[in-house]
Amino acid sequence: MEREKINRLNELAAKAKKESLSAEELQERDLLRKEYIAACKADFANTLNNTYVVDKRGHKRKLVHKEKEKNKKAD
Repeated sequence: MEREKINRLNELAAKAKKESLSAEELQERDLLRKEYIAACKADFANTLNNTYVVDKRGHKRKLVHKEKEKNKKAD
C-alpha cells in the first residue's frame, strides 16, 4: 500500500476522533481500511511462505497450512 494512502487513512482516523466524518469520508476510510488490511494479510502470508522450521537434527522444513496438511493425509 502506498505511503500516501496510509497517511490519508491516518488523517481520517485523527479527524474522526475530533469530529464526525462526512458520508464520503466514511466511505473513503472504509475502502482504505480494507485495502490496508488486505496488504497486511498479503505481507504476513508472504512472510509465512518464506518461513522454515529447523528440527533437532538440523533439517529445515517449510511451514504447511493446516488445511493442506489435512487434505494430504486424507489422500
